[in-house]
Amino acid sequence: MIIVRVTAGVAWMERSLRSVIQVFLAETMIMVHCSPMYHDNSDLDPTARSTMTWQPAGFYRSQGNGVLCTLCPHACVLADGEIGLCRVRRRHGSQLETATFATSVRHLDTIERKPFYHYRPGRKVLTLAAPGCSFTCLYCQNYRLSQFGRVPEAFWRTEPVDPATVIAAAVAQHAAIALSYSEPGLATELTLALAAAGRSQGVEILWKTNGFLTAEALAQISPWLAAVNVDLKTVDEPKHRALTGAPVGPVLEAIAAFIEAGVWVEISTPLIPKFNADPASLRTIAAAVRELGSHIPWHLLRVTPEYRLRRAQPTQPEVLNTALVIARETGLHYVYVERACGPAARNTFCPRCGVEVVVRDIGATRAVFLVDGACPHCGLVIPGRWD
Repeated sequence: MIIVRVTAGVAWMERSLRSVIQVFLAETMIMVHCSPMYHDNSDLDPTARSTMTWQPAGFYRSQGNGVLCTLCPHACVLADGEIGLCRVRRRHGSQLETATFATSVRHLDTIERKPFYHYRPGRKVLTLAAPGCSFTCLYCQNYRLSQFGRVPEAFWRTEPVDPATVIAAAVAQHAAIALSYSEPGLATELTLALAAAGRSQGVEILWKTNGFLTAEALAQISPWLAAVNVDLKTVDEPKHRALTGAPVGPVLEAIAAFIEAGVWVEISTPLIPKFNADPASLRTIAAAVRELGSHIPWHLLRVTPEYRLRRAQPTQPEVLNTALVIARETGLHYVYVERACGPAARNTFCPRCGVEVVVRDIGATRAVFLVDGACPHCGLVIPGRWD
């Protein structure tokens, strides 16, 4: 028998979150709509349902009569049979189990669509996504995948993942493997298995992640990751909790830890009207990115909100253009908007001499003019992995 029970700490967090959300929505007059349209990111049968398969997990230790999950900072303490806040990790006896050796997505795409703009341009990527997320983002465009176990329309629809089979498929396609759409941090055990199977064959592992992991988990997973794109939605603590249900501090710490470990890092920020798209908010986020590194590629994302913010307005082009100006004024050298602001907003220019050094289409790189990773005109090295 599986029991879903909220621990005292989690209950406090959820009560606090609801209060913050109510205040936030009242102040911004964003209407909550609870019947969002369906977004399907899968090649699987959309009518099919499958049974969750549980496998031994790592990242836990005993704590009193409970078992503490040490994967993410929610730090769920679980009784026997209890499922964590993420809905994809449970206690079974004295151990934890994970349901994330599974995927609802399996397709081949370009690395630019993750997005990665400074990492192996033009590379093919085989993308997987197990349901589940450690965040509860109100605008989520993939909520039927990420919010499994929280809303009835997000049901379990997966196929099992055999690491050796996936690696063989990636090798045949000369592709890297990416975990995206849901939260790959919850599939850390799967990531480690894929990385162990693929490293000797040159298959790299990439994450598109919220970065909400413990220091213990980061230390174990970082050596196996080639590149990560981390969502940084805001650095304002109350707003971050209102939007995601989690604090922002661990996200900033994770970005710094990935950089320190030598993982290639890019950052994405969805610009949500009346939330983080005003000039003051943008300057604050840009300053935080600048503190992490002026060389970090920063992707400004146009958002058409879904899930519980479906009636919120999409990001307007003028907001994205303003964000570009603010980011550059803050001292960030590589800031990108893929859509809505024209080709120049997705191309790379040398910050010293202004020469265009990488030209991109939507979702693809057209031309790289770098010479050994440097500007062909002035010789400035452009940070990235360009081979």
